[in-house]
Amino acid sequence: MSEPIPAVIAEHIRAINAFDTDAIMRTFAPDAIVNDNRREIAGPEAIRRWVEKEIVGDKVTMEIREVMERRDSTIVRARYDGLYDKTNLPPELILSNYFTVLDGRITTLIIIFNQSSPF
Repeated sequence: MSEPIPAVIAEHIRAINAFDTDAIMRTFAPDAIVNDNRREIAGPEAIRRWVEKEIVGDKVTMEIREVMERRDSTIVRARYDGLYDKTNLPPELILSNYFTVLDGRITTLIIIFNQSSPF
């Protein structure tokens, strides 16, 4: 069951789908950190370069599938699409986005391609 999505996360996803670099950047705290595909991206300059190249540049879109609240984190599972290299990826790419928000801004974003668990 999906839960309501915090406003800054909804704005973050809206800005991604609009390919709006400046709006995406406004959702991050100045000391934010992103981990995408096991790569740590810290600080506004590095995050902006990542957004420009791999989000806006690759025309990435997100379609929310599920939202869960866990203590101080919001987990958003979303279907990703775009012009990125899809070699060895499933036809429908669902990524888990782990957001931590403080004072209305994203402080941590971890994006993971989770695998099914037998447990």
